[in-house]
Amino acid sequence: MIPRYSLPQMSAVWQDESKLNKFLEIEVLTCEAYAKLGKIPKEAARKIRRQAKFDLKRVNKLEEATQHDVVAFVSCVGESLGPYAKYLHIGLTSSDLLDTTLALQAKEAAEILIEDLERLLKALAEKACLYKDMVCMGRTHGVHAEPTTFGLKLALMYDETQRNLERLNWEKTFISVGKLSGAVGTYSNIDPRVEAYVCGKLGLRSARISTQIISRDIHAEFINVLALVGSSLEKFATEIRHLQRTEVLEAEEPFGRGQKGSSAMPHKRNPVICERICGLARILRANAMAALENVNLWHERDISHSSAERVIFPDSTIALDYMLNKFIEVIEGLKVYPENMLENLVRTKGLIFSQRLLLMLMDKGLKRSTAYDLVQVLAMKSWKEKLNFKDLVSRDKGIANYLNAKEIESCFELDYYLRNVDKIFKKIGLSVKDGGI
Repeated sequence: MIPRYSLPQMSAVWQDESKLNKFLEIEVLTCEAYAKLGKIPKEAARKIRRQAKFDLKRVNKLEEATQHDVVAFVSCVGESLGPYAKYLHIGLTSSDLLDTTLALQAKEAAEILIEDLERLLKALAEKACLYKDMVCMGRTHGVHAEPTTFGLKLALMYDETQRNLERLNWEKTFISVGKLSGAVGTYSNIDPRVEAYVCGKLGLRSARISTQIISRDIHAEFINVLALVGSSLEKFATEIRHLQRTEVLEAEEPFGRGQKGSSAMPHKRNPVICERICGLARILRANAMAALENVNLWHERDISHSSAERVIFPDSTIALDYMLNKFIEVIEGLKVYPENMLENLVRTKGLIFSQRLLLMLMDKGLKRSTAYDLVQVLAMKSWKEKLNFKDLVSRDKGIANYLNAKEIESCFELDYYLRNVDKIFKKIGLSVKDGGI
């Protein structure tokens, strides 16, 4: 991922130095396991633990000649061990290092993303509770539908983020699988107990079965969950982008002191953070497709997945980390305009209460189709002629046959639409009393 969208903690997970340190620990632990099994001298394992090291520049130099990153690494470490170098990499294949290391990296990345999601949950909970009863326009198909609250919009984001957190917690466990089973997964040249020892020390579970590699459905699921989290963020960001439109302006992402919205138009305050999140979500979905295509490999393995994984794992985790942190900034700094929400509520001159009127007429005994037609005629007249819908209803003789003035008035009360808001908040685990979760 380019530096523009990279944060230090997540970027560090994917640095070559970090990867090779994991390679080294796997090699050292393998020697320790062999020593415990009596396959190599215990003194050799102790020496390897104390002396084994690598130099990144040297590894890169060796790789120029070998055209093989693992061979270059093992050769470099061997240079630090003298006669003990012969005990390195016994029975291992390159993928034993690569796949087990990838599991460790993915686990670390997942832990960072989980922390991000937990912070986003907290921010959404606070803002949802703050705006729980702030009435605003609900829209379907982009068209005014019925009143809702801004708090409910944020509560929906909160609930979806909860599910994403659950998914990622599962994926952290699911992706934490290593293998040291040799060239085609048969343990022909390595004792299965070595794998069990190394994976146990690393906090990984051993693959139940593998070929030269761990099956890529595991990795595809992980990357696809990252894409799903990204799609949720895109959904949330799109909502704010729509609400920030000039003709709506009910909410707005933060605009910092000294920030410029346009190089040409000084008045512009563009939703650039939310737009950036939407753009990066496309990268995550594209990477998810690559991960799915990596599942299908020849026989016990080919290398076609490797080049793709060197891109999609760092880029997807780094991008999502950035997206989560930016959206936290958006939620924490969100500007809300209740006066515009109220203005938009009355923009259609009462048409948003049409369903309440329909149901009231049905309660009086009218067939649904009859009641619908009666209300729709008045609604279309209000829409076409820009007349107040309530006034039309109050003067209509057909309506008067079924509803009195008090009953008509009750059809246009906002409180009716808010009476279950507290119940919804309770269902998703939000409480205003304690300020959030």
